[in-house]
Amino acid sequence: MAGDNTIRVLLGSGGIATEERRATYREMVSEHFHDCEDVIFIPYASHEHSDYTLRMQEFLGSDGPRLVGIESFDDPLSAISGMNGIYVGGGNSFLLIDELHQKGLIDPIRERVLSGVPYLGVSAGANVACPSMKTTNDMPITLPPSFESFGIVPFQINPHFHPGKIHYMEGDQLAQHYGESRAQRIAEFHRVSDTPVLGMWEGSFVQWGGDRGILTGTATAFRKDEEPFRMDNGTVFDGTLSRV
Repeated sequence: MAGDNTIRVLLGSGGIATEERRATYREMVSEHFHDCEDVIFIPYASHEHSDYTLRMQEFLGSDGPRLVGIESFDDPLSAISGMNGIYVGGGNSFLLIDELHQKGLIDPIRERVLSGVPYLGVSAGANVACPSMKTTNDMPITLPPSFESFGIVPFQINPHFHPGKIHYMEGDQLAQHYGESRAQRIAEFHRVSDTPVLGMWEGSFVQWGGDRGILTGTATAFRKDEEPFRMDNGTVFDGTLSRV
């Protein structure tokens, strides 16, 4: 684990559709929660809470940690305080952050993670580990009372990042999509915020230990008024996304 070993945070971009990426995911998750008997799973980025929890347990397999869905508790706050690991799944970040605020879970989860409880967030779950959810890719299908997120890492994350423009198949021809690139969207964010943004490519992970992170896979770092730069597998960086 990177950093001072007080904070144990593992963040994934998603995009684990290949067998190699699935194996990496299972290995990293099992290691991350190696000393956790039960891990609370938060499925609020989806409308189907119990089904989502079940799918993720099946996906992790019998060698992975035991997931306990927060939806199975009458009191979500007691669930957070009683578990020794926290996993926030992917989906829609607006739906997720709305539910977290409505149930009063932002501060309790932040406090637990900052006290040393290991946290795993994938896709939307990685996005809400940041100071805000403003660098999500998702449609605003609901209006949360605040965009404030856990703030357990000091930078923003854009999950599912890809460089350049999108191309797609139109019949048997490769055609270009002329919409804005992710880099353009992040530049828009930097018109109103100085917080650096880590564009996490598909299948990538960040282990954050409180003062520095280690990248597995590939990412692109964005800092206001600077040219973006690529980070490769094994890069160690600090909270400003500077290599260390």
